[in-house]
Amino acid sequence: MCWSTCSPSELLVRAGAWLAVALAALAASAEAQWVETPGQGWADLTVYHLDTRRVFDVDGSVIDFFADGHAVSTSAFLTVAAGILPGVDGWLQVPYQRLDYEDARDDRVRTGIGDSNFYLRIQPLRYLGSDFPLAVRGGVKVPVGDFDVSSVVIPLGDGQTDWSLMTELGHSFYPFPAYVSGWVGYRWREPNREARRDFGDEGFFLAQAGANHGRLGFQLIVEGMESVTTPVIEGVPLPNAERSMLLVTPKISYGVASGTLSVGARLALAGKNLPAGTSLVLGYFSRWPL
Repeated sequence: MCWSTCSPSELLVRAGAWLAVALAALAASAEAQWVETPGQGWADLTVYHLDTRRVFDVDGSVIDFFADGHAVSTSAFLTVAAGILPGVDGWLQVPYQRLDYEDARDDRVRTGIGDSNFYLRIQPLRYLGSDFPLAVRGGVKVPVGDFDVSSVVIPLGDGQTDWSLMTELGHSFYPFPAYVSGWVGYRWREPNREARRDFGDEGFFLAQAGANHGRLGFQLIVEGMESVTTPVIEGVPLPNAERSMLLVTPKISYGVASGTLSVGARLALAGKNLPAGTSLVLGYFSRWPL
C-alpha cells in the first residue's frame, strides 16, 4: 500500500475503507441478524440522476470534460434479496440506464439494461454455533446485451465479467431504532478481449449508519473504490488510467404503504478518471412477504 505516495483522493478512499472496518467491527454484536431467512426477503428500487460537465482527472483534480462535454445519466437499480437456506441468502441486481453525453462533436444517447450482478451471502459462524454477525458475500457481474467498441456509441456496461468477494459486519442498537454496518471487498475484473482492454482489479468498501423515529428515518452512507492493479489498454500498462472514487450519500426516508420512500444526494468528494458532481437519489424499499 502506497500511503506515502498516494494522491489525496486515494488517501481518502483508503481512510474510508479502514473506517468501514473499524465501525463495523466496533459495533458488531450477536443482536444483528441481517442475512435473510428462507421464505423472506426484500426488494429495493433506487434511481440515480447525475447531470455534470466536470470530471476528476488523473491527479484527482476536478476539471471540465474535454471539448465542452456534458454528461447526463439516469440509472434505476432493482435489487431483490431472498433467503435460500438458514444462514444463506441470494441477491439479484439489474440496472436500467439512460446515458447521454454531448460535446462539441456529437450528442450520443444510449438506453437499456446494463451489466447485472448476482450474489450469494453466507453467515459462516452460524454453522459453528456462533451468532457473531459476520457475513461473506461473493458475486459475479455479467455483461448484458451487445458491447460496441465504436467511439460514437456509449456502452451500457464494460463488456466483460467481474468477480467480487466481500466481508460484512453490522450491529443493531435495538431497542433504540438505529444500526451501523459495513463491508470491505475485492473485485477481480476479467479483460474485455473485444476492446483489448483490461480494466484492472479494484478494492472497495461501504460504511453506513441509520436511525428511525416513527416513519421518519435518516441514513448516511460512505463508500469508495480504488484500482489495485494497473489497467492494460491494447497491451500497454497505463497507470494513468487507474480509477478511484469516494462518495457520501445522506438520505431521509418516510414510511409509505408497505415500504419506505427515500430521497437524498450522492456527493462525489474525490476521485480519479471518473465523473464529478452530485447525483440526486430516489428509492423505495419493501420487505416481503408483506
